[in-house]
Amino acid sequence: MTSAWPESAGPLLADVAERLRAAGCVFAEDEAALLLEAAEDRAGLERLVALRAAGEPLEYLVGWAEFAGLRIAVGPGVFVPRRRSELLVRLAVAALAHDGGPAPAVVVDLCCGSAALGAGVAAALAARGWAPGRLELHAADLDPAAAPYARRNLAPWGGRVHTGDLFAALPGALRGRVKAIVANAPYVPTAAIALMPPEARDHEPRASLDGGADGLALHRRIAAGAGEWLAPGGSLVIEVGRRQVAPALGILAEAGLAALPEEDEDLGATAVVAVSG
Repeated sequence: MTSAWPESAGPLLADVAERLRAAGCVFAEDEAALLLEAAEDRAGLERLVALRAAGEPLEYLVGWAEFAGLRIAVGPGVFVPRRRSELLVRLAVAALAHDGGPAPAVVVDLCCGSAALGAGVAAALAARGWAPGRLELHAADLDPAAAPYARRNLAPWGGRVHTGDLFAALPGALRGRVKAIVANAPYVPTAAIALMPPEARDHEPRASLDGGADGLALHRRIAAGAGEWLAPGGSLVIEVGRRQVAPALGILAEAGLAALPEEDEDLGATAVVAVSG
């Protein structure tokens, strides 16, 4: 808190929490503390509380989302990373664990949004003792609004951010060299978007949610192109819904990729991991 705040922050925190609880915020006390931290003064706090009570995502208001032990910069119009996607980070790191080649390991965060996945993978590898030059990190997204956030989040790891449609955004020199593609492509069926929580449905970009009629439209395109970009033995790690596992495995098999499902019940997360021949 800044010096502009009164010393009696406790009652103020309790008041904000009560207002948030009345607006339907389940974790009102935690959110109140974060809003007080983010606000510069009382007027700023009132603005943030009003926006949150009206349904604005908390992450947009404070400017970051917690993910894989990191504070990932986000803002209005950018997909907010979900904790369940930490499974993708873990699987990608596992796929890279035994990479000891002389060349840097190339990792691509596809449909990157804020590049939370790429940042999470880089941080996890650094924690395992990987030197900075051992990882070559790229991220790509169709939406140019996401690029500034992705660049900010990948800056500590020297990552490069590209804007464009899936693999077309990537430098051609990466073909056949990518050790891991990690992707949280949109997988909500179009008809189900109306059933999503208002925070996502009304505030996040539709393109980051809408996966087409069955939720797997982008997965088909990624599967079709992945083989051209993956190095031999490289992995594609992609998130799906639990009911989409069987069709996703079929899509990957048709693309010539052997795949297996992975699940984390604690995170409520499901993914498939495909390996190139």
